[in-house]
Amino acid sequence: MSADEVNSVEQGTQATESRTLPSSLVIPGIKGEMVQLRPATLDDLPLMDELQAYHNASSITGKDAQAERALVHTWVSRSVAWERGLSPEESGVGDPESRRTIAWSVLADSNPDDDDVDDRTKVIGMIFLIDIDSWAKSARIQVMLGRDYRGRGYSRDAMPRVMTYGFAPEPAGLGLHRIWVAVPEKNTRSLSVYQSLGFIKEGTSRHALWDDANQRYQDQIVFGTLVDEYDPIRSLDVFGMHLIEDNPGVKEALAAREHSLAMEVNDSRSKREAREAANDRLSNDLASLIGGDSAEEKAAASKTSTKNDGRGYNWPNSNNGDEDRNAKRSERAWWRNLVNRSRGGNE
Repeated sequence: MSADEVNSVEQGTQATESRTLPSSLVIPGIKGEMVQLRPATLDDLPLMDELQAYHNASSITGKDAQAERALVHTWVSRSVAWERGLSPEESGVGDPESRRTIAWSVLADSNPDDDDVDDRTKVIGMIFLIDIDSWAKSARIQVMLGRDYRGRGYSRDAMPRVMTYGFAPEPAGLGLHRIWVAVPEKNTRSLSVYQSLGFIKEGTSRHALWDDANQRYQDQIVFGTLVDEYDPIRSLDVFGMHLIEDNPGVKEALAAREHSLAMEVNDSRSKREAREAANDRLSNDLASLIGGDSAEEKAAASKTSTKNDGRGYNWPNSNNGDEDRNAKRSERAWWRNLVNRSRGGNE
């Protein structure tokens, strides 16, 4: 990607960035290798009870089953209201901050076009982008699976694809800047998944949750990742999954990734050129202290007495090029080389 193309991507991103959410949203379906995601409906809510999705909630999310169930009903209601173009107040559950939520039902099926089977029988859980804050470009992600579907890799297939959509620039995605999660300290399985996805530990809320099973308080760990940190390819590859290019936001995410890599290359090139320029200045400065018939000979003479120190600079602090590799370090000191060369011989 050329410098002009990089600038074009930057200008295009800035031009489309908005601090408000649309009044209605067509929630896209998302394909996975193990699961399919479709917009959750109110009719899907009883299925979560049948799946025992709220079993052991205090260990998974840090909330009791009754509270978790009420939250899921709220999130799905808000998601459906947004699809219908209703305001948060009209959703039936309200939202004082006018934030939005997207809820997808997770279907354990790799063929969403199979019309012979009611897809409600394939639902194994839900995944959410919660409290989408258009001003801060932030959202929280959470997965809830039925009791018998946990630990099988379904969330590892679904989460990266939802995050790719969330981070993709508008209108292909939500244009988020940050996605975060909050996890009870005892939920080590989820902590491992989030770290594998590239989430970074941001902090700990001490004794923020009650562990009912062990009758004690537990910490809540907050993890987050930013749009310029998230790699849609690596996040899937770490779990042996593959990118599905016709998923929403994937093409834009790949373009942004290419843009980021191009910026890194340009930055690396600039730093290399700066090091080379500094190196040339150092050589010329040293050459001015060394005898010789011309500036070129002086520079060449100074370079023969230098050695790269690993930081991109050729410091004359070794016997680089000397035949006697066993000479004492003091005899190879850069200032001795300068003195010897200025005198035209050895001490």
